[in-house]
Amino acid sequence: MVKVVKRILLLLLAIIVIAVVAFIGLYFTRILTVSSIEQLTDYEDGYNLYSMDIRYDYSLDDIIDYGITDDQTMIDAILKESLPLIPAKIDVPDYGCTSFTLTDTDGDVHMGRNYDFRKDTSAMMVYCTPKDGYKSVAFAALDNISANEPDASTAKKLATLTSPFICLDGMNEKGVSISVLTLDSEPVRQNTGKPVIATTLAIRLVLDKAASTEEAVELLRSYDMFSSSGRDYHFYITDASGDGRVVEYDPESENREIIATPTEAITNFFIIHKDKVLPNQKNGIYGHGRERYDAVLKVLEEEKGNYTNDTVWNAMKAAAQDPSPDAITSNTQWSVSYNNTDLTAEIAIRRNWDDITGCAVSK
Repeated sequence: MVKVVKRILLLLLAIIVIAVVAFIGLYFTRILTVSSIEQLTDYEDGYNLYSMDIRYDYSLDDIIDYGITDDQTMIDAILKESLPLIPAKIDVPDYGCTSFTLTDTDGDVHMGRNYDFRKDTSAMMVYCTPKDGYKSVAFAALDNISANEPDASTAKKLATLTSPFICLDGMNEKGVSISVLTLDSEPVRQNTGKPVIATTLAIRLVLDKAASTEEAVELLRSYDMFSSSGRDYHFYITDASGDGRVVEYDPESENREIIATPTEAITNFFIIHKDKVLPNQKNGIYGHGRERYDAVLKVLEEEKGNYTNDTVWNAMKAAAQDPSPDAITSNTQWSVSYNNTDLTAEIAIRRNWDDITGCAVSK
């Protein structure tokens, strides 16, 4: 009897050891990832810029293969990939914004990007080096994962492991940059039999896999789009050749046909229906923000022939927004000047124009 008890205890001990070793093996690179978090700014309001290196291997294909049908399945798929075996919760965000592209006098291509959202947030600068993809740097809103101060607790640190899949804009080592902007139309729910991809996962797909704007558009065409958080969106994509396009899902098309339109700039309206959009008002399903679009184009026209990185910042300042309790796409949270040619970026948090942080695709 004693021998049987000993054998059972030894067996239980062996199972526990194997489970611990397996857990450590699974989370070792995730622990390295959260250990890489750095605070880059120190504002009194507590909303800051952080950076982190994603050192664990993730599989975007596994997330997509999970089967995304709604917000919850999207979240479940992200959590399964980034935080296996650990119960966690994240929210699905809305996105405002302005994006544009220009080529400066030195021949460098830039994408300017304001991320606007009513609710204040810290930002995470996310460095990814996927095993079968391109290096990238991108930005995620930490309020969406309840981690505005990621160093405040272990739970908040672990939540940041979802960062690769919640980025709102970024640039990869091939000079492809992408940003997402919200719209006022009904959310896209394509159902043509293709694999389903959700909004922020599409950003990760382009950053990891696209070497040009054309490749990015073709990648997006190969998926059915699911617009998360009950909102509709479009994407602005630029590459090192200066090919800037808005990828939209036409609200006047029964099957929400995907259309990629070359344009210098875009805000929160359909560029394909620009003639139906007036400034300083809502325009039904066609969107809003025409006044910010016009403000960017005015700067670009005034400085034409003398474009520099300062032009990018002047345009972002012209389109930046102060907080408004009645407008979800107000309150510019960050402004980024991406240089698609030399693969660097500069970011300012919440209109602190004199406090700019630089970064590069390769740290």
